[in-house]
Amino acid sequence: MPKSIRKKSGGVSTRETKFDAQAFLDSAGVSRRVKEFQKEDVIFSQGDAASNVLYIQTGGVRLSVVNESGKEAVIALLGPGDFFGEGCLAAQPLRIGNAIALDRSTLLLIDKKEMLRVLHEQHALSDRFITFMLTRNMRIEEDLVDQLFNSSEKRLARALLLLARYGKEDQPHGVLAHVSQETLAEMIGTTRPRVNFFMNKFRKLGFIKYNGTIEINASLLSVVLHD
Repeated sequence: MPKSIRKKSGGVSTRETKFDAQAFLDSAGVSRRVKEFQKEDVIFSQGDAASNVLYIQTGGVRLSVVNESGKEAVIALLGPGDFFGEGCLAAQPLRIGNAIALDRSTLLLIDKKEMLRVLHEQHALSDRFITFMLTRNMRIEEDLVDQLFNSSEKRLARALLLLARYGKEDQPHGVLAHVSQETLAEMIGTTRPRVNFFMNKFRKLGFIKYNGTIEINASLLSVVLHD
């Protein structure tokens, strides 16, 4: 259901509506299944039938693709409130990548026909879904530019900020669950030793902290902005 929150602008308090996709899915009577996955569980594999859209309630998911020689490339790491597997809505018969649980995760599995019906009938949900897809497409374009023009140090700093959902209300303190250095290396297109080198450098500079989880300091943004 929509939630009303207050924002101050120029000393004036205004109202802004924030759409809560989870509350809407609960209240709209959308037919779906709830399924739990443990860390490293396979949610779906490349070549599986694409029959549903998935919504992350808790935990996280790694999306990747594997080429013919077996080399894996990480496309995205998703968290609570994110949809994935939406290719089935565009007549995609098979999954074109893999989805693996990053941690213990709870997902909603919404059948393709049911998702199409609700998107046509419920404008609030379709607006939220379209916004998410546009945002993710822009993120993919930014990732490509990042790979082409930025150093591996900048790419790592940006990846960590994105993983910590920097600037978003759901994780205001910039804390993320443990992500392996191998996964980070795959994400930014470099080697694990390079990632290890920069992670140690960031820690010595006070940009990040290790304590079971990785805590990201906002000062890490200076690495991304530095020419």
